[in-house]
Amino acid sequence: MREQIFLQYQQLQLRSWCEKKYYYWNKTRSMRPIIKQERVLLRKAREHFKAAYSTPDENPLVSVIIPTWNRGSLLVDRTLPSVFNQTHENLEIVIVGDCCTDATAELLGAIHDPRLRFFNLPERGNYPQERKALWQVAGSAPKNKALELCRGKWIAPLDDDDVFTPNHIDVLLRYAQEQHLEFVYGKLKIEESPGKWKEKGFVTQEMSMQNSTTLFRGYLKLFRPDINAWRLGLTGDYHRTIRYREAGVRIGFLNELVAVMPLRPGQVNMGLMAEDRPGIVGDNYCARGKSND
Repeated sequence: MREQIFLQYQQLQLRSWCEKKYYYWNKTRSMRPIIKQERVLLRKAREHFKAAYSTPDENPLVSVIIPTWNRGSLLVDRTLPSVFNQTHENLEIVIVGDCCTDATAELLGAIHDPRLRFFNLPERGNYPQERKALWQVAGSAPKNKALELCRGKWIAPLDDDDVFTPNHIDVLLRYAQEQHLEFVYGKLKIEESPGKWKEKGFVTQEMSMQNSTTLFRGYLKLFRPDINAWRLGLTGDYHRTIRYREAGVRIGFLNELVAVMPLRPGQVNMGLMAEDRPGIVGDNYCARGKSND
């Protein structure tokens, strides 16, 4: 009896593994043209910037890029202090608004720090209106503009409601330099519901790397967020994760907590299920389960 149960368990595990492998392969197949192009661009970028990264820079400029949309108070009160408190001080902070209509510009203008720049897009990104699809790619437009504006040798993305640990940049940068990596990421602590926390670490093939846990070389800005990732049923982060892997980016995981994702004020659910999530509820909306993006 035990042998039969164990055999059934093995079969279920194998089927699950095959389904995940097929899902990844199927999405990759749909993205072959862009992956082929990005492989070429990556090879050229490596050749062009080889000297710049051959000797570890003791104090490189790091660009913290933050896309935002009408979360001015939260950005100033919670997110930005975690950047100003970094142990690595050679920073520039590039914040791009997705056509913010709240007081974001005024609140940021009151911060007198020469490292901070704010650019507000004149129009909001051309996102789908359906709730799940919108959630999958929201922020793509300001992310792309921030990548265009930033000047750092290294880039550290941060969501406008997340928090860096004080040594976020230092530990990721040191790890990347020591291991000669192009892209590194660490662990994220998530408040899934009020007072209930969970840590996410190493990313498997069917999972995307969380935006606020990453640090990468400046030339990897060639991998731009795709506003149409939702058409493949993917989040923008997962879409780029697949492209990084398939293009051959040298990726490393640091088993340390580097970022925290608390609930927003008044929020009870995380991700797609969040109460303040905009968009029209349609056929693509999944009412079961939760996601942590």
